[in-house]
Amino acid sequence: MPDDHDRQPRTHQVVAADEPLPAVLAALDASERGLTAEEARARLGRNGPNEIAEERRNPLLEFLGYFWGPIAWMIEVALVLSLLVRHWTDAVIIGVLLAMNGGVAFAEEHQAANAIAALKQRLATTARVRRDDTWQTVPVRELVAGDVIRLRLGDVIPADARLLGAGSLDVDQSALTGESLPVGRGSGEVLYSGAVVVRGEADALVYATGADSFFGRTTSLVQEAGTVSHFQRAVVRIGQYLIVAALVLVTLTVVVSVARGSRVLTVLEFALVVLIASVPVALPAVLSVTMAVGARQLARRQAVVSHLPAVEELGGIDVLCSDKTGTLTQNRLAVATPWTAPGADAAELLAAAALASRAEDRDPIDLAVLAAAPQEADSGGEVVAFTPFDPVSKRTEATVTTPGNGRQRVSKGAPQVIAGLCAGDPAAERVEEAVEDFAARGYRALGVARTDASGRWRLLGVLPLADPPREDSAATVAAARELGLEVKMVTGDQTAIGREVARRIGLGENILAADTLTAEPSTAVPDTGDEEQSVRPRPVGADAQSPAARVEAADGFAQVFPEHKYTIVKLLQERGHIVGMTGDGVNDAPALKQADAGIAVSGATDAARAAADVVLLAPGLSVIVDAIRQAREIFARMVSYATYRIAETIRVLLLISLAIVAFDFFPVTPVMIVFLALLNDGAILSIAYDHVRGAEKPASWDMRTVMVIAASIGLMGVAETFLLFSLADQVLGLDRDLVRTLIYLKLSVSGHLTVFVTRTRHPFWTRPAPAPVMLAAVLGTQLVATLIAVNGLLMTPLGWGWAAAVWGYALLWFLVEDRVKLAAHRWLDQHPQQAPARATPVSP
Repeated sequence: MPDDHDRQPRTHQVVAADEPLPAVLAALDASERGLTAEEARARLGRNGPNEIAEERRNPLLEFLGYFWGPIAWMIEVALVLSLLVRHWTDAVIIGVLLAMNGGVAFAEEHQAANAIAALKQRLATTARVRRDDTWQTVPVRELVAGDVIRLRLGDVIPADARLLGAGSLDVDQSALTGESLPVGRGSGEVLYSGAVVVRGEADALVYATGADSFFGRTTSLVQEAGTVSHFQRAVVRIGQYLIVAALVLVTLTVVVSVARGSRVLTVLEFALVVLIASVPVALPAVLSVTMAVGARQLARRQAVVSHLPAVEELGGIDVLCSDKTGTLTQNRLAVATPWTAPGADAAELLAAAALASRAEDRDPIDLAVLAAAPQEADSGGEVVAFTPFDPVSKRTEATVTTPGNGRQRVSKGAPQVIAGLCAGDPAAERVEEAVEDFAARGYRALGVARTDASGRWRLLGVLPLADPPREDSAATVAAARELGLEVKMVTGDQTAIGREVARRIGLGENILAADTLTAEPSTAVPDTGDEEQSVRPRPVGADAQSPAARVEAADGFAQVFPEHKYTIVKLLQERGHIVGMTGDGVNDAPALKQADAGIAVSGATDAARAAADVVLLAPGLSVIVDAIRQAREIFARMVSYATYRIAETIRVLLLISLAIVAFDFFPVTPVMIVFLALLNDGAILSIAYDHVRGAEKPASWDMRTVMVIAASIGLMGVAETFLLFSLADQVLGLDRDLVRTLIYLKLSVSGHLTVFVTRTRHPFWTRPAPAPVMLAAVLGTQLVATLIAVNGLLMTPLGWGWAAAVWGYALLWFLVEDRVKLAAHRWLDQHPQQAPARATPVSP
């Protein structure tokens, strides 16, 4: 149960991260001795607990929300009419389908709530805080602005804070800012909540808690982010088309029926038949099942789908925004080819650097140096004294005893500092040139020196450090481009580093600093302050283009914070792109949620996984290529079904309406309509397993193509059914009840044959061949439909002779419909839409 603090209004204490420490202390009315317990309680009451507020939704209201929309309305009206005319069987069937549609949608994951829960779990649970001049352990949720906390190795920083005193810390904030290396923090500098202390111990002043912290602002972005999927929009548009068609035809036929003096009950019965015929009752369910089956197929390829519409979005993305650290790169520091001073070699340089490193400190730079050093490096002597790195000296130093009982010192650190040690060594004058060369390629530099026999420092060289690309990154980028995807790198690292990684994996070198994308001031990228150095390039000046145009033209973005990533995705979406975003850290969660397809890579944080639509279980980006190909096949199945369903709706709706208006004849009964819906839509679920060919370019819902093909086939079906009616009624003079059975069987057989027309834009016999499970489902249901018609279940018996005639008639027109489809596609190709599309339209 929430306590009294939860019910207090939150008062925001705004303190800028870049204000001087004395100004922060004054603004918070605090001191380095901490608060009293009474002050802390008062502030907790005013500002609320140090936690992320979670918005809870009523599950019942959330479930009912899935029954609101055009197609849901049509189904619900059909249900009400069924009850009014006492067609209980129809009402039960329609009600079950309606409930199934809502249940499938309700079962999908609700990503924002999960992301918030994961963010909360990442925060530390207790903290050491100074109150009443004594150190106490308190729950993190009770921290307030003005508290003084103690931070040690391995601690998760519980709130935004400023470092106090002369101590220093190294913190890993890669999950927050995307920076690939731990950063050094000295007196007065900012520590972000959620970062991890990897070296040092110090006190810090809390200045922002809960939703006011950097971590909390990331969470609020996750809550705000989100898009309506293109799948959902397509279903709504299909529903709108069919509602308009149904209203027009129902109005026309009701007016005609009333004018003829028909009874109200008869008119209601007619309205029910037309409505059932016009409502694609199973459309949302079939499309959802198709995506669910596809999601299981993706899971077998190490891509777990947590949000069903993402299957369709994954097939349609045309821009892939990829996080650099840990996604395109290996997320580990490595030594590249060094620059050596005259008279020294690489082995000597690495051996000396290894002696000035300690594995037990678990420092990333030391571990990288030790991994690169030759195996015999420790034979160069025994370390008898070691001075660790600190922000003042900016170097490490070791005293080593040599095999001849001599002593020498070795040191590594910031290149300018090492060059200063080697004053008088001519090689030291070339250090700046080497550093600039490495910086231009995105490397961070580390100088190395040792003393000679006289005790004077001699420069050995400069080591370049970088996070190397994954081995498969370049191939993955090339494969993505073959699929029509434009890949853009997004990183919290500096521009030069991003540009070098992008060059090495073939992305291009147009890397923009994220703070140039908006005129609004943005959070400054924290300086590393570490022993390695990198030249920070000047920001790219804003040109005459809009931010959206510059984002679209860029190959990647550097110095990126969470709000930048979120903005980049939104700007690309405003330019008409379907955007995929890959990431692995907390900092990626808002953009993953906002993207059309958010992809959490292997090893991602809980927050990233919860915000993403697709979670990869295998390392590297290569699995994304397989997932996109698979998603495009799933998309092709959905378009094929949607075209089939609309064509069948047109066929039945127009047939009923025109038959009543023109001939005062109900061509099918309500029971026949129910049989058609059950058998045809039930069996057509097997389309989820069909063999199809996915698009070579990003796929999108091309409603013009879908409607033209569906209308062509549907109108053709109406014409051929009216021809059958004329032959049976006028030429052969058959009883009209028998004619209804003939029309029922014709609609059933032709309906299922139509799916073989719509499943490909090429002739129906072209590969890939239909899946055996779909062939079996079609043949099985049509055998049932034939037996119903032949034996007269709730209709006039047809007999085997007339049934065979109907089958022959349907097969003949099936061949004609396939030719009509090909002609319609040729016309569409010759008359393309004038408006340019970002993604290649795909039709079956």
